[in-house]
Amino acid sequence: MLSREEELLLENEETKDCMKIIVALAKVFNAEKLVKISSAHISGVSYDNIGDEGLEWLKSIKGKVVVPTTLNPAGMDLERWKEMGIGEEFYKKQMEIIEVFKNLGVQITLTCTPYYIQKPKFGEHLAWAESSAVVYANSVFGARTNRESGISALASAITGRTPYYGLHIKENRAPTVVVKAKGDLSLVGYKAGLELPGEIPYFIFERKPSMDELKLLSASIAASGNVAMFHAEGITPECKDFEKPEEVVEIDGKIEKGCEAELVAIGCPHCSKEELEEILKLIAGRKVKKELWIFTSRKVAEESKEVVEKLEKLGAKVFRDTCMVVSPATEKFNCVMVNSGKALEYLPKKRKLEVSFGDLKACVENAVR
Repeated sequence: MLSREEELLLENEETKDCMKIIVALAKVFNAEKLVKISSAHISGVSYDNIGDEGLEWLKSIKGKVVVPTTLNPAGMDLERWKEMGIGEEFYKKQMEIIEVFKNLGVQITLTCTPYYIQKPKFGEHLAWAESSAVVYANSVFGARTNRESGISALASAITGRTPYYGLHIKENRAPTVVVKAKGDLSLVGYKAGLELPGEIPYFIFERKPSMDELKLLSASIAASGNVAMFHAEGITPECKDFEKPEEVVEIDGKIEKGCEAELVAIGCPHCSKEELEEILKLIAGRKVKKELWIFTSRKVAEESKEVVEKLEKLGAKVFRDTCMVVSPATEKFNCVMVNSGKALEYLPKKRKLEVSFGDLKACVENAVR
């Protein structure tokens, strides 16, 4: 199964441990071979998620990454952690984790939207571990990646290889059910994940969705249904390569009222430049009257510097490097309003919070009224 070059990776002192992980996964999934990857994206970055045990394991990893490798959000804004209510001990541990990744050659991007940093190309093999980015890469760009763990993504980054199975294989990417979608697409994804777990939906939309709507759909369907890919009619590069499934279901992303929010949190996945501009437009010069936390990557925030400054002058807080799910900072609130199906799925389970859902406009209106 292994080439001579791959056998040498098993013998090399700096790569052998990671190569053993890749070979073990290949055996588990009966992969006939390994394939070279173009990039990797690593999850399991927040100290809140991995703890001291995860940090110690990271310290044991040798070598350097051999492909462009990006990093998921941390448990805090690296510069404004005190403002978020993060304690000194958490800060020190989180920075220790960041330093380990830096020494491994990983780009300290701290975002769940690596495709804003470098867009994957059609057909290229990746090893990505952030579930929302996995769905987006497969479904919107036509790249090929399975839903990796943080450990396997790091192992792939250091070896440059991933097992050839699952969504790396063309035939396994065929749609299994047609979904006629209407209403809020983040909620459509959330409901589709619950109703059709593990399926590959073929979505038919009432109108052509924006890239940000597809991002929210990707995140919510991954969170609630362990889905790693969908086909969007007229958008997914491969949607014409397969026969349309016979089974048809309809899913309505109808928004229902939730709890009375103390915090409005937007940016799961991280906000794009366009979303930041839309939030500013929706605020329309009004003052923010309750906590409005907006999450984005440091790169997007820098590219949108003027917009971010205007948002903060109006009372919003634009945090980088983290999000409402992976940071323990949101636990001081009882009810959070979101426009994200992913946050709707994870916040009650991970942060023990009540969650209210609304589209972007409803979230902003809640924050300014």
